[in-house]
Amino acid sequence: MNRMLKISLLLTSALVLTACGFHLRQSVALPPSMQHIHLSVYGGGDLQRILDRALTASGVDVEEKPGPDIAELKITNARFSNDMLTISGYAQVTEYAVHYYVDFHVENGTGKMLLPPQSISMSRNYSYDSTNTIGSSGQVEEIQRGLNDDMVQAILFRLQAAEKRAEQAKHEVAPASAASTQEVAPAPAVSID
Repeated sequence: MNRMLKISLLLTSALVLTACGFHLRQSVALPPSMQHIHLSVYGGGDLQRILDRALTASGVDVEEKPGPDIAELKITNARFSNDMLTISGYAQVTEYAVHYYVDFHVENGTGKMLLPPQSISMSRNYSYDSTNTIGSSGQVEEIQRGLNDDMVQAILFRLQAAEKRAEQAKHEVAPASAASTQEVAPAPAVSID
């Protein structure tokens, strides 16, 4: 009986987590052109460290230097900003929003664009307590860490989708180009006596 109770609780927990939208983060499969990649991250920091770790977990070789057979993921902008959302009746800010903006693109070793410039924007709201400024700064740091994790996943999914878009483009262009480049057999020679 005890074992059946444990199994039913485990199944119920799994159903509840799935129903609320919780999914384990998985590694992504990147296209062959991105299996060796160099990171060039504006400002470096946590985003570069987390992205490096996530790419390595996905089986990608993260190279220290760019090269001819190495794709380069260039993050040209990565910045946080804060906005006031609500103000109390005593003219004190009670709610803020943390915004995170990242711009990036991917080139191959010769400078050809593998993924055109992309922008991702994320934000989270939080309540501000003017009597607990230490707790509020800790809350902002925690939000930024969470946004960094989410941003890395979003970037990886965009990289993964690049191969799908390239394959779709090949299939869309291939029939038209095949018809236009079709060889025509030469007309038989006719001799007049």
